[in-house]
Amino acid sequence: MRAWPTGHTAMKNNVVRLGLVVAATCFAAFGAGGAERVTVKDAAGRSVTIADSSRIVSIGGSVTEILYALDLEDRIVAVDTTSLYPPRAFAEKRNVGYMRQLSPEGVLGLAPSLVLAAEGAGPKGTIAVLEAASIPFVLVPDRFTGEGIVEKIRLIAQATGSAERGACLAKSVEADLDALAALRARIVQPRKVLFVLSFTNGRPMVAGRATAADGILTLAGASNAVTDYDGYKLLNDESVIAARPDAVLVMERASFRLEAQTVFEHPAFAVTPAAAQKALISMEGLYLLGFGPRAARAARDLALALYPSLDAPSAGAPLPSERPSAERACAP
Repeated sequence: MRAWPTGHTAMKNNVVRLGLVVAATCFAAFGAGGAERVTVKDAAGRSVTIADSSRIVSIGGSVTEILYALDLEDRIVAVDTTSLYPPRAFAEKRNVGYMRQLSPEGVLGLAPSLVLAAEGAGPKGTIAVLEAASIPFVLVPDRFTGEGIVEKIRLIAQATGSAERGACLAKSVEADLDALAALRARIVQPRKVLFVLSFTNGRPMVAGRATAADGILTLAGASNAVTDYDGYKLLNDESVIAARPDAVLVMERASFRLEAQTVFEHPAFAVTPAAAQKALISMEGLYLLGFGPRAARAARDLALALYPSLDAPSAGAPLPSERPSAERACAP
């Protein structure tokens, strides 16, 4: 966490910071008008009362995606750098930086009436300042399950006074998850998959339990090849060999992409069942790991890549949300 400056500089910065908070508070009070107050319980267990959701700072790719799916893009004044879907979100909105490296000034200086931040946003010092400000700050839970997606949608919809549209979007996602479950039921033998985030000095950074990668593998009917730790960890060659993955999963990023040749030329990966089949699957990061409204589609696509025998007409059929009628179902 960044250390605060000392002496005269610290006093000056604190005055500036307080001024930003007061200005933002006044703007929110002025813009609230006759909006109906709502109270939500956020991921930190805090009860947050919201009187105005007309100026939202959205932090977290799935949070922004849900706001757009709820047709609330006109209320968004800024997003973070993980807000890549829909593509116009990052192109047309102000940018507050990476969600784990936020500054209080960068957020409060935009005079929001509501801040919605995905769980995991940081650093802790910034989050403490935002929680202490007079602007409603809602920490959105990020559970990597189907139920977690629906919970996230309902909370965001409630916080923005959009309960009816939120219920419709949640119902659409639940229908997709039900269709995905039917597809998953056809899988006879789950494949072991190793999710590789990156390589550092020749060692792979690999997802364990309680990660988005672990959650999407479960939704796709696969098993995580590494289950002896939570989070991400650099593995040595012996651990990679012992994991014996049937496939390797990586995410595509604009600045970096892992190719099959790079992965399977690594001595440890070269002796895995995945290398024998050249089984490497690469998918766009937010689509794969965002756990927003498109998560069931991403899991379906991953399942079809892992289990080609499922790719029959019925398996490849559109999910309920992909059908033409779905476009009008939740229209405001």
